[in-house]
Amino acid sequence: MLGKIFGVMAVLATAAAVILGRGEALGGAVLDAVSGAVNLTLSLAGMMCFWSGVMAVLREAGVMRMLSWLMRPLIHFFFPDAWASGEGAEDICANVSANLLGLGNAATPLALRAMQKLQGINPTPDRASGDMITLAVLNTASVSVVPSTIIVMREEAGSANPFAVVGAVWITSLCSAALALLLTRGLRGVGARRR
Repeated sequence: MLGKIFGVMAVLATAAAVILGRGEALGGAVLDAVSGAVNLTLSLAGMMCFWSGVMAVLREAGVMRMLSWLMRPLIHFFFPDAWASGEGAEDICANVSANLLGLGNAATPLALRAMQKLQGINPTPDRASGDMITLAVLNTASVSVVPSTIIVMREEAGSANPFAVVGAVWITSLCSAALALLLTRGLRGVGARRR
């Protein structure tokens, strides 16, 4: 449906530009936008490849296992099923670490791997478990210590100080993640009492 809406909008905008004699300006704007999109995509892809490689090296070096050990109180509290079974805890930690670095795109494969492991221990495979819901919510409202995607986008847009938003990102991401985790934990208890 959205494709049809945007298609109609594009046709109407093109027709209006031609009727108003602004077809040449529209063509130039389209070419500039395409060039900017390619540059931004390459910048983001390079940054994502770098951090994905760093995450792979950290995993192979055992740092993710150590991070999992350090994060065990949080994992034990917010992901009790993963903690009890030992399945998915390291992948959850890797996902949280990628999100801390502001790598939402690089964190997605890690979250999918963790979800697969959590599904393997899910007693009701046709419904998401509490741990799966918590992981999905945490990925949506994740804490970002180094918002690298935003920094790269601001740099590409010509910002004089691309790091100016870091403080605001810390405050908002920490508040949203804390509230999301507390709500999922609280609602998990309500659901358990109902059953």
